[in-house]
Amino acid sequence: MRRPLTLVAALLTACSSNTPRASDSAATGSDTSGFNVTPAPTAEGLSTGKDVFRFETFGDEKFWTDTARMHEVVQKSVDPTTALSVGLKVDAEAIPADVAAAIKAGKVDLKSPATTVTLLKLNAVVGLKGTVSTVNGRDTLTRLGVTCALCHSTVDNSFAPGIGKRMDGWPNRDLNVGAIISLSPAITAEQKAVYGGWGKGKYDPRYNHDGKNTPLVLPPAYGLANVKNETYTAEGPISYWNAYVAVTQMHGQGNFSDPRIGMNVRQSPDLVTPKLAALAAYQHSLPAPPAPAGSFDPTAAARGKTVFDQSCASCHVGGSGTDNNTGVIHSAAETGTDGAYAARTATKGYRTTPLRGLWQHPPYFHDGSAATLNAVVEHYVRVRKLSVTAKQKADLVEYLKTL
Repeated sequence: MRRPLTLVAALLTACSSNTPRASDSAATGSDTSGFNVTPAPTAEGLSTGKDVFRFETFGDEKFWTDTARMHEVVQKSVDPTTALSVGLKVDAEAIPADVAAAIKAGKVDLKSPATTVTLLKLNAVVGLKGTVSTVNGRDTLTRLGVTCALCHSTVDNSFAPGIGKRMDGWPNRDLNVGAIISLSPAITAEQKAVYGGWGKGKYDPRYNHDGKNTPLVLPPAYGLANVKNETYTAEGPISYWNAYVAVTQMHGQGNFSDPRIGMNVRQSPDLVTPKLAALAAYQHSLPAPPAPAGSFDPTAAARGKTVFDQSCASCHVGGSGTDNNTGVIHSAAETGTDGAYAARTATKGYRTTPLRGLWQHPPYFHDGSAATLNAVVEHYVRVRKLSVTAKQKADLVEYLKTL
């Protein structure tokens, strides 16, 4: 199984010979107005956006198929059991009833790469899109690409672990990118040490450009409707990040420009920009998942809201929002968090992260340094020197569980 990991590594490290280069003539500045697209919250627009989120590759097959030849490796070596073990997910609703019954009955070989090809033919592997043709009488994977859903969707495990109904916008915290890459025989020992330290649900979206290593936890892509800048460092709106990832990480064919970081990628035809509005509309439509019944103490949570309003609401404006909607950026020293990632970005600081679906996606902070909500509260009690009792801290945790 080591050979296919070479090409998965390529997915996230962006081989230098195939990574779009920043223009030497890029000027300094901070205008990201070009990414302030207007979402189209119509039924047709949302349907289009869903398709973009789930299935659009932005032409990145040109890299994953023509250059990396990942389709050949999957065809020969990647079986469903291996795919599930590294956090890939399968959409149960894309599997026909007779095939699902055969899987349940143990009549489908989950150790065969041919089964993976069948799942790709059904568009059932979340975040991967394959073209399957009949060659010499058998199904053959001829092209393969990746989509936004790879990192920002999961499944509800209703069919089996890793197999179920899609849950768009939920970060795939089971996706162990670093572990996959660290097993690749095509990378250096130094790179393996970097990737091996990432852990599940983490990814560094700048490593392939600056060679530095400060991985981030994959963030949720739900609850964005009232968020102005959806990156940890508030470099731009959601369409800014969608374009950045599509062009520089997925290797899609399109345009991305940010003079602040010296990047000006132009590719023709631009397959990314025309899809940004519909994609943003769909992302904005995804609500944060409500806390499950019985997962918190309502009485304690009501008391905790009072503590929150007194101690936290100046930054988390509106109860669960962010002061970044008015342009506020906080230094790492102010937040008590590690500043290494911020130093690599245009803003050099962190925005206040909107609180949405907190019960669903530990660990917390941009680097996952707080394993629990208790740890988050203890962190800010210390950093902000809050005068709260042990009972108030416990109540505050119960309130955060409701967000």
